[in-house]
Amino acid sequence: MASHLTIRALLEAARERLAHHSETAALDAELLLAHALGASRARLKSHPEDAAPPAVAAQFDALVARRARGEPLAYITGRRDFWTLHLQVSPAVLVPRPETEGLVERALALFPHGAIAAADLGTGSGAIALALASERPAWQVTATDVSEPALAVARANARALGLERVKFVAGSWLEPLRERRFHLIVSNPPYIASGDPALARPALQHEPAMALASGAEGLDAIRVIAHDAPAHLEHGGWLLLEHGATQADSVARELVVRGFRHVRSLRDLAGHERLTEGQWT
Repeated sequence: MASHLTIRALLEAARERLAHHSETAALDAELLLAHALGASRARLKSHPEDAAPPAVAAQFDALVARRARGEPLAYITGRRDFWTLHLQVSPAVLVPRPETEGLVERALALFPHGAIAAADLGTGSGAIALALASERPAWQVTATDVSEPALAVARANARALGLERVKFVAGSWLEPLRERRFHLIVSNPPYIASGDPALARPALQHEPAMALASGAEGLDAIRVIAHDAPAHLEHGGWLLLEHGATQADSVARELVVRGFRHVRSLRDLAGHERLTEGQWT
């Protein structure tokens, strides 16, 4: 990558290399070099003229090459921050997105006090379930996922965070929960249409397809959850779903037809309607 092995030289070469592949090339370079060095970004900034060992430079070069091919940064480092949590991630799970923090925020706002039973469907890395449990120690949180490799990642995160009281159950959506009822059911299910050209993007091609696409309209999983949720909700319980920015009307219609009340869609910080909620009475 560069003939000089200083931190500054390595970062400059990596930024140039990633400029055409990432909108955050400078940040990506810093995070990858910090990962290779086992140091913080602050350390890189405060000691830019320090020499990097040749082995580290070679490792960094390989990491940058992976990022240039479109592999998500989180898979390369094996880490992703979500809410206030530091999570392990792998190609077995969807990379947690910042916009999903809005679902956590809304769930907490719906139940600011007391002990409730909550379920997170399609938990992946466990991001939503663990964020809720970290903020509400009195809640009983259960999470499901059909993927055993994903559940292994979620359980490892729970152990690392000291949140082993969160229960992880194998199965599709609500099926493994049998007769159990909850005050709150949340989910960030797959919602991309199976023919959407976005699925061809390099970053998405590295993520599990089953966590991204859901039928011709992207609504198959949401319809299953909306149909089955009432049998698992307490009277007055809430269903909260994340979905695509153009799907709010369709998702709200599914909930209204099923019999939910107080159905409404909420906007994210970018102004997109990304969450829809409904109360079962």
